[in-house]
Amino acid sequence: MSRPAPHVYDRLRGLVAIPDFRADPSSRPSAMITEVFTGEPLAEIPAGTADDVTAAVERARAAQVAWAERDVSDRVAVITRFAKQIMRNRGELMDIVQAETGKSRASAQEEVLDCLITARHYARTAPGLLAPKRVQGMLPGLTKAVVRRQPKGVVGVIAPWNYPLNLAATDALAALLAGNAVVIKPASITPFCALAAADMLYRAGLPRDLFQVIPGSGGTVGGAIVGCVDYLMFTGSTATGRTLGRQCGERLIGFSAELGGKNAMIVTEGADLDEVAEVATRAFFSNSGQLCISVERVYVERSVAPRLIEKLTERVQSMSVGPGYDFEAEMGSLISRDQLDTVSAHVDDAVAKGARVLAGGRARPDLGPLFYEPTLLTDVPSSATCYGEETFGPVVSIYPVDSVEEAIAEANDTEYGLNSSVFAGSDSEGEQIAARLRTGTVNVGEGYVAGWGSVAGPMGGMGASGVGRRHGDEGLLKYTEAQTIATQRVVHMGGPSFLPRTRWQQLLAPATDAMRFLPGR
Repeated sequence: MSRPAPHVYDRLRGLVAIPDFRADPSSRPSAMITEVFTGEPLAEIPAGTADDVTAAVERARAAQVAWAERDVSDRVAVITRFAKQIMRNRGELMDIVQAETGKSRASAQEEVLDCLITARHYARTAPGLLAPKRVQGMLPGLTKAVVRRQPKGVVGVIAPWNYPLNLAATDALAALLAGNAVVIKPASITPFCALAAADMLYRAGLPRDLFQVIPGSGGTVGGAIVGCVDYLMFTGSTATGRTLGRQCGERLIGFSAELGGKNAMIVTEGADLDEVAEVATRAFFSNSGQLCISVERVYVERSVAPRLIEKLTERVQSMSVGPGYDFEAEMGSLISRDQLDTVSAHVDDAVAKGARVLAGGRARPDLGPLFYEPTLLTDVPSSATCYGEETFGPVVSIYPVDSVEEAIAEANDTEYGLNSSVFAGSDSEGEQIAARLRTGTVNVGEGYVAGWGSVAGPMGGMGASGVGRRHGDEGLLKYTEAQTIATQRVVHMGGPSFLPRTRWQQLLAPATDAMRFLPGR
């Protein structure tokens, strides 16, 4: 197995010093972060406390005032320099991502490049989105109305372990451009990606107090963040999202969350099955299936199901799986023992209840401590755990159906609504099917990358898959408060001084009704 360059280990140890813990780090608990491929130690990192969070938010709140007063172009310049650092340091960033997560090199590059395109997108669009906008006033010519965008203040980001770089950095970039400060809790097992993002932001000229990373447990650090920030962005499980949503509701602060999914792919009889089989390896198994928007269910018209099953089985069986800091392996490792146990339990449960394994279905300790083969199942009964619950691993079930109508109904028969995929005989047929699916993104002719990478469009979930959106205009504007400033000129609503009050009130209703003929009314 190739290893990360030796300097990466020095880089990780240097990142340990970034959290601004005022108390002696040696006096607090710490955690050893291990390389997922081998289980060997990478570096030790001290854990934050609730007091650390309180102090960080106080510093962030003080720094945010001056940051919000700076011209948007100044904030854009910082994020533009950050994007250049991503491009310049992408090899090292991929090493850090792989070391912490065990994902393949291609999945790591996908994550790094998403940071790049998102940073550039918001650097380009933020000035227009945040500019004051003139809107129709109450009385045309007499009322001037302008909508301004005020930052929320301090934004808390609770980031997940599966995409620890881009889901820490990109949500924060939009918040920073909107004039906010950010306090972030990375996942306990993947702190270094968030710390690397912080280091690059500081090097790009961002004042340190505006982006603070507090490693630690969800119960301690995450709970403290929810209790003192002005807005919360969370990516993680639906169960945790519901808990955090209730806590934010109690405080009456805004909340956005991307949560779980049980994403479906629909394949019609006119689809190019060779193309489906090739795209499916990414749609199913990017980051070893540990991706909220990866596909776990396939509904294929019965007339072509045998051929698709044959092609998918052959392609999955030929996939290269293993550790390595190069692009040779198509799929890497799972991230933790918990994930490996969950995946094994879902497959074993399905098989015990009658499912057939077409490909995979085994742990691979010969490759590393947390490897599991890319797995295809068929004949999965509704009583199997993986039938309706998210596996979040390299396990996909194939279901032949009698019609496209049945496929749509089955795809929508879930509490989740995050992402879906359609392969049809033509783009127009695929788009017609897509419009009937209840998911935040639908990819026609792709698995998830097209929707995820189209950062100008909003991305998020329906139903139990989330609240709010990232990407698109909404992904930045959610970090602002809309403020309407209305200036009344010449005549106030009490009427002109030369008219009796009674006469003014008699004229008011018909005059208001007549406004329907004006443009925009």
